[in-house]
Amino acid sequence: MKYFILLALFAAAFAAPIDDEDDKIVGGYECRKNSVPYQVSLNSGYHFCGGSLISSTWVVSAAHCYKSYSSRNLDNDIMLIKLSKPATLNSYVRTVSLPSSCASSGTSCLISGWGNTSSSGSNYPDRLRCLNAPILSDSSCRNSYPGQITSNMFCAGFLEGGKDSCQGDSGGPVVCNGQLQGVVSWGYGCAQRNKPGVYAKVCNYNSWIRSTMSSN
Repeated sequence: MKYFILLALFAAAFAAPIDDEDDKIVGGYECRKNSVPYQVSLNSGYHFCGGSLISSTWVVSAAHCYKSYSSRNLDNDIMLIKLSKPATLNSYVRTVSLPSSCASSGTSCLISGWGNTSSSGSNYPDRLRCLNAPILSDSSCRNSYPGQITSNMFCAGFLEGGKDSCQGDSGGPVVCNGQLQGVVSWGYGCAQRNKPGVYAKVCNYNSWIRSTMSSN
């Protein structure tokens, strides 16, 4: 297995409005101010991906946000980023817990990001967007993407379409009952019928995350 660790390569902005034209959640709502204090923007002069602060020095994001990542099926689409300077934790900047176990289908989760809000075209507001969505069953997920879903992925959202994560949300958090269960990974378009969002299953990487943090 190949996972990615980036050490202090990106600036990280925490849950603040971004004034460039980037991307948002489709069919969601503007997050209540300071309600997602673990949300990170990977920023290189512009927002290009999301992330989740899991300690004062470590961020979880999607491996495909790294330009050198290459995978045919986006399996193991997860990476750790070590910040060059620890984040200052306070009432506005907080960490999110790693999962104690894998979440079951039907669990309601909060997905957040600065991704495209339009399923056809582009609409890029500058405020963090949120979406409440359930984890779908493995059978529904595999039926939506035959032969493409691995054990390291899960689907969340609505088979009828209309609500989804989208371009620019990549790497962002899927938080269920206060725990980071998913990382925004991929999908077919955005908010399309029978094509829900696909997410990296963080619970499968707990050991790797903890050992990497302790050894670096």
